[in-house]
Amino acid sequence: MCALWARRSGSSLRMRSLLPPLVGLLDGDRDDDFSLAQTAPVASFNINSDGWPAWPDREDLSLEFMRLLAAAQDGGATVSECWLTVSRIDFTDDESWHRECVKTADLNKARAKAALADGNLVTARSNWLRAINYYQAAACPFDLASDHQQAAISAMRECATSYLRHRKPRGEVVSIPWLDAFSLQGYFLPARATGEPAPVVICIGEPSHRKEEFLSKLARHAFDRGMSMLAIDLLGEGTGAQFESLVRRHKLETAIQSITDYVAGRDDVDAGRIAIVADGWSSSFVARGITFDPRLAAAVCDGGVWDSHERDFLRRRIAMQNVGPGLAAESRSRRCHAQGLREDRNRRGARSYGQPHARQRIHL
Repeated sequence: MCALWARRSGSSLRMRSLLPPLVGLLDGDRDDDFSLAQTAPVASFNINSDGWPAWPDREDLSLEFMRLLAAAQDGGATVSECWLTVSRIDFTDDESWHRECVKTADLNKARAKAALADGNLVTARSNWLRAINYYQAAACPFDLASDHQQAAISAMRECATSYLRHRKPRGEVVSIPWLDAFSLQGYFLPARATGEPAPVVICIGEPSHRKEEFLSKLARHAFDRGMSMLAIDLLGEGTGAQFESLVRRHKLETAIQSITDYVAGRDDVDAGRIAIVADGWSSSFVARGITFDPRLAAAVCDGGVWDSHERDFLRRRIAMQNVGPGLAAESRSRRCHAQGLREDRNRRGARSYGQPHARQRIHL
């Protein structure tokens, strides 16, 4: 198991992870390279007022770490791997977060491959789901080099495809036309075969989040309730779609009609029972989109709070694109605020935000 040493000094907590041969006992066998890793440098963090661990100068990574910990309850990560990974990160090195998250993701991917070779599909699928989330975390930093980000996203999608291919019933990677020369990519996970068309829930991610996380977060819940699921985002089929380019796109809500056209046209979907779930910033344009599409029988739009400092940050960031690399340092100092959207979502487990325009439940 993992031995942890901690000392509290004021509001600061210093943690050192010691890696014995038996790492991650709860998760079965581990790769030798992982268990024999060298002792990591000390990572300093604070515990904020809500009880979350936080690195004061890196709010973006603090929030991403919270997302990873939250994913553990649905099999998208393990708590031990999250802490072991972060214990190796040197926060004075901008590439360290990416590098260590990729190492953990690669190990899960390798375990999945070994399990598949041995015919252990359940173990393989579990490792693919964890690898997906670790690769997504690796691509998180706003100022990460584009080649590193695209490599992490490509590996994440490879794991997602492997998971779908070996799921029962088998899932599909689907392409949905939207704008000229821009198609949406989605994952369709059919319900258990009953001989009848099944209800379907569309899970749509906000531009800063990717559809792959729904494979661990919501797919099991839909399947257990006899529902098919379409996980989709607006980032397209490539790996290089940028958040800023999507913000500039006109009328994001027009994507809802294209997505609904696709699911309603499937023979295995009950066109009278189509629901949609939007969590985060996507709930804004989804709420507008469903207003004009009576085919959606139910919708849940839970957006949390969107306030002025997030809007101001996005406007500045878009304007900076045309300035050049000279403001890279300034960009790094601002990037923590752009993840404020995630903070509302991560805190909703402990606190409910009830702005009428941000939260809507519609039953038609």
